[in-house]
Amino acid sequence: MPYYESVIIARQEMSGSQVESLADSLANVIQEGGGTVVKREHWGLKNLAYRMKKNRKGHYVMFDIDAPWSAVEEMERQMRLSEDVLRYMTLRIDEIPEGPSVMMQARASRDDRPRRGEGGRDDRPRRDDRPRREEESASSDQGDDR
Repeated sequence: MPYYESVIIARQEMSGSQVESLADSLANVIQEGGGTVVKREHWGLKNLAYRMKKNRKGHYVMFDIDAPWSAVEEMERQMRLSEDVLRYMTLRIDEIPEGPSVMMQARASRDDRPRRGEGGRDDRPRRDDRPRREEESASSDQGDDR
């Protein structure tokens, strides 16, 4: 069977459990059509690049699907009928990638960064310990004759 990747943007007013139940219902449509949802990721509530149906944010959900086109077509029909789905995009792919998607990898790399107080930016000198701008400009003007 062919492989598909589908990303869905749901309304911002929905709770996380409502988004999961919407994703479950769409996964059931795929299973009833003779396919399987190989991987499902909830990317969370993210800012949209522009307003969609008066929403500035949306819940993103990604499916990796192994199903015939008729099942995917029925899932898209259900998404068009649902008022909770702002946008969706389904692409046919050659193979389902192993491991987490790029969006989930980006989230994991953010977790590796040091937090405040664990080194990093807090090791800088405080603002009141720095020389004032007038002092900096006076000292740099004396040695600079161009």
